[in-house]
Amino acid sequence: MRREGVVTAQVKESKGLLSSVLEMRHLRTLQQLRRCGSLVEAAEALCVTQSALSHQLKDLETRLNARLFVRKSRPLRFTETGAKLLQLADQVLAQVLSTERDLHRLQLGQAGRLHMAIECHSCFNWLMPTIEGFRQQWPSVELDFSAGFTFEPLPALQAGDIDLVITSDPQKLEGVTYEPLFRYEMLIACGNAHALAGKPVWQPEDLRLETVLTYPVSHTRLDLFKYFLTPAGIEPQRLRTTELTLMMVQLAASGLGVCALPNWVLEDYRRQGFVSIASAGVEGVWPTLYIALRQESLEREYIQVFLQMARRQCFQTLEGILPAHSGG
Repeated sequence: MRREGVVTAQVKESKGLLSSVLEMRHLRTLQQLRRCGSLVEAAEALCVTQSALSHQLKDLETRLNARLFVRKSRPLRFTETGAKLLQLADQVLAQVLSTERDLHRLQLGQAGRLHMAIECHSCFNWLMPTIEGFRQQWPSVELDFSAGFTFEPLPALQAGDIDLVITSDPQKLEGVTYEPLFRYEMLIACGNAHALAGKPVWQPEDLRLETVLTYPVSHTRLDLFKYFLTPAGIEPQRLRTTELTLMMVQLAASGLGVCALPNWVLEDYRRQGFVSIASAGVEGVWPTLYIALRQESLEREYIQVFLQMARRQCFQTLEGILPAHSGG
């Protein structure tokens, strides 16, 4: 039992040995020894005396209780221990150099992270070209995005889990700012055989007996309810949810319900004769689409560039939208 205790103690001591004696200068020294092939040339490259370099290596060998290279070998030949430490040096110093470069780019605003979430689930026709153009100009920025329905993106933005949210439903959250992209009209779509097909304007009462097709999110996040039905105290007869915009339009075209989507989404389907569309009320419903960000991220150059590219792409791609400051 006593012998087992001694062995256990030795194992515990050896586990922390390398981290306690090895320093970055040791790794750089080993690389220079390999490159130069001798202590004399390595000392010159490292701007230290041969005596100081020799002392450093002997001290490291003593702490490790192992030889690192064969003395008086030409060119200098590493032992198995020395070769193993050289492998570590190559891995660690390359990672350190890469991190130093990344930190420098971060300081210059040339690199960073842009993880985004999308509450406007019909935005991909303008968002994807924006992302592709941005990726080509800013390859050092890590891009990712999510369009899921199962989490609240704005609180996640505030917490720092994501960096940007595309939304038409701004909430007052400390540290979160909203940059307007454009205004759009929310239109109601139904099948061409619907009793109200061709009626240019629908009132909230027209939806009382309808099956309304929506995304699977809270009513408070849906333009149709927030700006049109709820203020009028109207609840539709039935709700049917789908995560896919195309499926929503297909169901409406097939007479299985009505849906409310942005004008730029529905216009193409109307032009092809698949659905009939109408304004929601005489003045229409004109929400604003925003990019939500944490306040401090506005100082980053790549964020400003993304905003500029997004606005430009929107107005190049979408029909029927208005500048956010214009009247409806």
